[in-house]
Amino acid sequence: MLLRICKRHKFILFLLLWLPSVIVAQQKMINGRIISKNDQNPVAGASVILKGTKTGTSTSVDGKFSLPGSPGDVLVMEPYRPVIHAALPLLGDGALVHTITHGPDLDDLASRVGRPRVVVEGLSSMNRHGIPADWMQQTLDALAPCELLALSLHLPLGSGHVPEVRRWVDRFAVPEWQLSHLTPAEQNELRAAYPDHAFRVRVGTQLWLGDPKACVVRGHVLDVRHVSTGDRAGYRTKRLRAGWLLVVAGGTAHGVALEAPSGADSMRHRAVALAEGALEAAGRVRSPFKVGGHTTWFVEPPHMHVSLVMLPEGSTPPEVGDEVDVRVRNTTLRADAVVLE
Repeated sequence: MLLRICKRHKFILFLLLWLPSVIVAQQKMINGRIISKNDQNPVAGASVILKGTKTGTSTSVDGKFSLPGSPGDVLVMEPYRPVIHAALPLLGDGALVHTITHGPDLDDLASRVGRPRVVVEGLSSMNRHGIPADWMQQTLDALAPCELLALSLHLPLGSGHVPEVRRWVDRFAVPEWQLSHLTPAEQNELRAAYPDHAFRVRVGTQLWLGDPKACVVRGHVLDVRHVSTGDRAGYRTKRLRAGWLLVVAGGTAHGVALEAPSGADSMRHRAVALAEGALEAAGRVRSPFKVGGHTTWFVEPPHMHVSLVMLPEGSTPPEVGDEVDVRVRNTTLRADAVVLE
C-alpha cells in the first residue's frame, strides 16, 4: 500500500470540484435568526426556503438557521475559444467569469451571453496566453457589452517583475489587476506605488501543492530477498548485481516515477542531467524509494502497482511490512490511503 502521511498541524485539506483550468470559489452560507414580531422571542421550527430554489431548512429551538446560498464566482482560467466553448450548456451561467485573450473571442462571447463578466489577460513576457500590449486598448474599447472585472498578467517564475507590471499599469487605466508569481516585497512595492489600484495575487499553485514539509509519502515493503550476481528478475529478466531485491508498493498507477520535463537552466542542472543520462544508458536508473536514507535502483521501469528496486550488497535490508520513503510529485500522486498524524 502506498501511504500519504500528513502532519495534522500543517495539513489543510481542500475539496475541489475540478474542471479543466477552473478556480471555484467557496459556496456562501446564509445564516440568520427568526424572532417573533409580537414578543421578540425566537421562533422554533419555522421553514426557511431560498427563493427560487428547493433548498430549505427549519429553525432550531433558538430560532437560528443556516443553509447554503448561491455559489461564489467561478473564474475560468482557460481562455474562451468559440470553437471549443460556445456550445457548452453552462456558458451563460451568471457565476462564471470568463478569461479573454483574443479580441474577436470577446465579440463572440458578448453575442452569446448577455453582458458577460470577463477578465482580460495581457500577453506577458511568459508569452503564453494574452493580448499584446499594442492591441490591448482596442480590446478595452470594445468592452461596452461586457463587465470588466480585472486585467490579468500571468508572469514567469522568479522575481524582478515589477518593471513589467508597471509598464502595463501606467499604460492602461484599469483599477484592478490579477497577477501571478510576485514576491511579497514586489506586491508591497506595487501597492505603495499605486494606492488607488487593487492588485490581487493568484496563489493557486501554492494552495494546490501545499507545504512540501507537511506530507511524506511511504510505500510498504512487500517482499525482500537476497540475490547474487547473475541472478535475474523482472518482466525483462534483467541481470542483477549482488544485493537485496525489494518489491515495494508504489507504481505508475500511484504516480511513481512519472516525472515532468525540467529545464536544465544552470550548469549544475546540466551536469546532473548528463550524469543521470549516462547512468541510464548504462542500465542504472535511480529509484525514488529510499531505505534508511540510502538510494535504491530500479531493476526495470515501475510496474502498475509495485516497483522492483535493488539495495546494494552490504546494506541492511528492511523487513516485509516496513514503510520506506518515496519521492513523488504531488500533482501525480494517487495514494492508496491518507493518514493524519
